Amino acid sequence: MMDLILWRHAHARDLVEGEEDIQRPLTPRGEKQAAHMAAWLRKHLPDGLRVLASPAVRTEQTVKALDRKYKLRAELLPDGLPQDLLELAQWPSAQGTVLVVGHQPMLGQVAAQLLGMQASECAIRKGSVWWLRQRQRLDATETVLLTVQSPEFL
Repeated sequence: MMDLILWRHAHARDLVEGEEDIQRPLTPRGEKQAAHMAAWLRKHLPDGLRVLASPAVRTEQTVKALDRKYKLRAELLPDGLPQDLLELAQWPSAQGTVLVVGHQPMLGQVAAQLLGMQASECAIRKGSVWWLRQRQRLDATETVLLTVQSPEFL
């Protein structure tokens, strides 16, 4: 059994002229979103999970709210591909739990692929978490959506 948790970065400042997209920081609202979601995650995350994050400023600020060790991976930057994320997470062959902090549209594309939906049907809101589980049921392997959490409702 493997769990994959997709956490979209919290609300970030709009792009300023001359600034690179990866340099955009969280807004005060985003900082609150990250703190609320991190508090919820700390109550539910198992020990021994792996945490991977995009090196964009807004994703690193989001994951820092969790106060756990994490690795920054360039494959998770906004122009990354869903397959890159799945390979980094070692989905579905790894055991345990992997938390990935990243961006749209990649996170939504990964969730859509794993749940058998069209990529355009799956948008993950800023600051939200989607928790997926790969499990064996009788003779079939299935992906189950365990929960979707939004910081606005915590």
